[in-house]
Amino acid sequence: MNNQAPSGLVSVIIPAFNSEEFIAEAIESVLCQNYLNIELIVVIDGGSDSSGAIAEKYAERDVRVQVICHERNFGIAAARNTGIEQSSGRYLAFCDSDDLWYPEKLEKQLSFMK
Repeated sequence: MNNQAPSGLVSVIIPAFNSEEFIAEAIESVLCQNYLNIELIVVIDGGSDSSGAIAEKYAERDVRVQVICHERNFGIAAARNTGIEQSSGRYLAFCDSDDLWYPEKLEKQLSFMK
C-alpha cells in the first residue's frame, strides 16, 4: 500500500477467476458509486475465459481502473494481496467479481467509519 495515499481515496479491489459472466456488472457497480474518489484494481487470477479482456475495456475508458493479471491461479487471498500491494488509497474495499454494490455503498461506509 502506498504511504502517500491521497486523502479520502478508496482503493477497491476485485479479484477475478473465470468471472466473465458477472465481472462487467461488478465493475459497473463500483464505477457508479456516488463517492467518486476511487481507484479500481481488478486482479485477474489466471483462468481461461475473457474476464481480463472485459476488465481491460473498462481500463481503456476510465483512468480509475487498473487491471493486473496473474499468469496462473494463485487463489483469492493472493489476488487480494496483489491488489493491496498496488493500491494507493487511504481506505481499502473489496468487491467480489460476482457482487453488485448499491450506488451509495462507499459513501455510507465511509461516513460510518469517520
